[in-house]
Amino acid sequence: MSKLFPPPSMVVLTLTITLFSFLLTAAPTTGYRPWPQNPQTKNLTDYAFGTSKKYEGSSEFVKLRYHMGPVLTNIITVHTIWYGNWQRSQKKIIREFINSISAKNSPNPSVSGWWKTVMLYTDQTGSNISNTVQLGSEKNDRFYSHGKTLTRLTIQSVIKSAITAKTKPLPINPRSGLYLLLTSDDVYVQDFCTSACGFHYFTFPSLVGYTLPYAWVGNSAKLCPGMCAYPFAVPEYIPNVKPFKSPNGDVGVDGMISVIGHEIAELASNPLANAWYAGSDPSFPVEIADLCEGIYGTGGGGSYTGQVLDARDGATYNMNGIRRKFLVQWLWSHVLNYCTGPNALDH
Repeated sequence: MSKLFPPPSMVVLTLTITLFSFLLTAAPTTGYRPWPQNPQTKNLTDYAFGTSKKYEGSSEFVKLRYHMGPVLTNIITVHTIWYGNWQRSQKKIIREFINSISAKNSPNPSVSGWWKTVMLYTDQTGSNISNTVQLGSEKNDRFYSHGKTLTRLTIQSVIKSAITAKTKPLPINPRSGLYLLLTSDDVYVQDFCTSACGFHYFTFPSLVGYTLPYAWVGNSAKLCPGMCAYPFAVPEYIPNVKPFKSPNGDVGVDGMISVIGHEIAELASNPLANAWYAGSDPSFPVEIADLCEGIYGTGGGGSYTGQVLDARDGATYNMNGIRRKFLVQWLWSHVLNYCTGPNALDH
C-alpha cells in the first residue's frame, strides 16, 4: 500500500509549530522558595518526619537516583550577568559568597565545607563534581535591555545578548561554565514571588546558539521579601514571628545567597536535567537542594530553620565565608541519605 506524504511546505510548517509549542511549555527544572510555603499548600515533610529525631530528612521517603547524564567535574566557572540596578556593596556580598565555595582557610563551619556534600556526587565514570568553583567574566545590563518584566524565554535572550555583545561578550563555555543571571529588586520575572525565587535550566540552541547551563535568581527586597528572603523577612500569614537579622546588612541580597547556593549546587549535579534527581519526570525533578528546602541546621524542617548560629552583632548565620558570614540551606547527601551541612551537630 502506498503512503501519502504531505508536501514539503506542510512539513516545515508542522515542525515550526511543534518547536514553538515546545519552547512555550518547557519549564526550568526547579522553582525554589527558601520556606515557608503558604499554608494552603502543605508539604510532605510536615507530616512524614514530625516525630523523627532527624526531622531534616529520611532515606525511607527519598529515592534519589543517577540517570547517567553529565555532572560538572571540571573547574566550574560562574559567569554573572547583573541585570538592572546593582550597588557595588551588593555585588561584593555575592562575589564573596561564590569565592568562598572553594576557599580553604575559612573558619568552620564553612561554605567550602558545605560544598563537600556536592562533591560526593559523581558521573558514570566515577569522577566527582569539581572542588573548584571560581568567578568568571561578568556582564552588566544596567539599562534593562529586555525590559523590567522578563519571561522564562526572555531570560535566555538576555543570556544570548551577553554572549554576543559587541564589547566584552561573556565567553562561551558549555562544558564547565555556569551562567548566573541576577535581577535587581525592580525587575519582575515570570513566577517570581508566586512559585519561584530562582530556577535553573539550560539554554536552547535554537534561541541562544548553544546549550549552556544557567540559573536565574531575583532580589526580592521590594517585591516579596517574606517569601524569598525568609527568614530575614517573614510573610504576613505567619503572625508573631520575628525575622532574623541578616549577616551582611542587606535583607534582599542575604536572602539571595541561599537561593544562589541552591541553584549552583543543582546545576553542578544536574546541569542538563538528566543526572541526579528524584522522581520520574526530568522536566520537574526533585534535586539535591529541593530535598532540603528550609533546612539550615540540625533539627530543621517545617517552618523551623534548625540549629543555627548567632554572630556578635546578633545576626543569624550557619557558615563562614572568606570574610563574611552566610545563611545557606543544607543539601541532600546520597551517602548519608539525609540533609546535611557543615554546622550539623550530630557528626
